[in-house]
Amino acid sequence: MNLKEIVEAALFASPRPLTVEDLGHLFDDNERPAAEALSTALAELTRDYENRPVQLQPVASGYRFQVRAAFSPWVSRLFQEKPARYSRALFETLAIIAYRQPVTRGEIEEIRGVTVTSNIIRTLLERDWVSVVGHRELPGRPALYATTREFLNYFNLQSLDQLPPLMTFGQDEWPVSATLADASTVPSPEDVG
Repeated sequence: MNLKEIVEAALFASPRPLTVEDLGHLFDDNERPAAEALSTALAELTRDYENRPVQLQPVASGYRFQVRAAFSPWVSRLFQEKPARYSRALFETLAIIAYRQPVTRGEIEEIRGVTVTSNIIRTLLERDWVSVVGHRELPGRPALYATTREFLNYFNLQSLDQLPPLMTFGQDEWPVSATLADASTVPSPEDVG
């Protein structure tokens, strides 16, 4: 078997994204390929799957195979559960955290102009899209929220630099990226493999 086939098999079998380092640990010390060889195998696999219904997708936590979005209407029928639907308020809150992190709940409420419900924060924490990264040195020591690697993975991002740029809005408007704000266009994990 060649290296590319081993990498391909491991990526298909893995329930989570794999890094080059993870792939290297598949081999005994005396047969471990160089990181460059593994990167070359990943690049070749990416090219091999360019015109296939499945693609090799780099995300923040490594590489994973996933179904292309164009095929999600059919593939999603394999799953009994309906994908979760999220409110605009949840995505506005998530967008504020993504673009302004680290940020407190009070700062989110100030930007949105409305109270952020505990359910929204709980959902974001349960989905592991955000985490508490510290506390602000203010009375009550409010929690500071920031996005996680799982957030990046879910939205097929390798880093926050890939977030769409914010547009300029008037004072009464909150800039929310359509990628994060329109819950009907956000694929569930089941849709993307």
